[in-house]
Amino acid sequence: MSNRLRIATFNLESLDDGPDVPTPLEVRIRVLRPQLRRLDADVLCLQEVNGQRPPGDGPRRLLALDRLLAETQYADFHRAHTSRVSGPAPKPGAARGADAVHNLVILSRYPLDGSQELRHDLVAPPRVHLATAHPPAQASESVEWNRPILQVSIGLPAGRLLHVLNLHLRAPLAAPVPGQKLDASTWRSVAGWAEGFYLATLKRAGQALEARLLIERLFDAEAEPLIAVCGDFNAEERQTPLRILRGDTGDTGNPGLASHTLIPLDAAVPDSRRYSVIHSGRPAMLDHVLVSRALFARYRELEVLNQGLEDETIEGGPRSHHAPLAAVFDLD
Repeated sequence: MSNRLRIATFNLESLDDGPDVPTPLEVRIRVLRPQLRRLDADVLCLQEVNGQRPPGDGPRRLLALDRLLAETQYADFHRAHTSRVSGPAPKPGAARGADAVHNLVILSRYPLDGSQELRHDLVAPPRVHLATAHPPAQASESVEWNRPILQVSIGLPAGRLLHVLNLHLRAPLAAPVPGQKLDASTWRSVAGWAEGFYLATLKRAGQALEARLLIERLFDAEAEPLIAVCGDFNAEERQTPLRILRGDTGDTGNPGLASHTLIPLDAAVPDSRRYSVIHSGRPAMLDHVLVSRALFARYRELEVLNQGLEDETIEGGPRSHHAPLAAVFDLD
């Protein structure tokens, strides 16, 4: 067994199957499967994996993902996935299926020592009284985020536990405000759009806060935990979600908290290669791998596989508009 550990993250962008899917799954498989093989990951975090109904009755399953992973090294990996992108947690004893859209998945060569998904388990939904709703809002309402956090603990060969969080934070796009949309893409007023953008900011920052509170629990439970936080953060380095997740001493003003800081591995990537999406011609680093100091001590390199990446404003096609990332560590 190699002493190398590769942790990768990849937003597959609505991997799905069925008659209404714009690009047939088989076409997407021919493009995505070689990318996954090239990642050669021991731990793989995936975002935007849609669930499909099996023949007959039963909860949704990740059937499109199963077809994508067939004939790859990941087909027999240990797996955890989310089941409540939206809606309440499954009842105890209920069949645990996948959600229709945007599931998070973690695949691991090594056995899972536990997994959990969190959505408003550590952070209650904030309440706001909408200022621009039409007709006017009569009371405050909860602002809930749609996507959970997926966290697993993985037993490494050396006997240590690796804690991995898979995130997909909300994009900075204005959330709906009652009576403020003329159609799906047109706002009635700047004030309405501004409040929608404010709501989206609350959701994205709230997701990041819930992840940070989970990270703090991991630090409290172990002296030097091995932590990797991966995924599509929809945010660049100095934007609010990354600052919340990193917990940098420059923000806290307390050097005594330095051991709880997470380190963004892409910080050392040359600017010419430091991007995971292209939007309207502008490269941006929105996908990240953040690690604890104990894991950073084993770090060797980060690969950003953005060769041939297309502008995300070009809709459709078999490719993902996100570049996968692979971080390499030494196990010994």
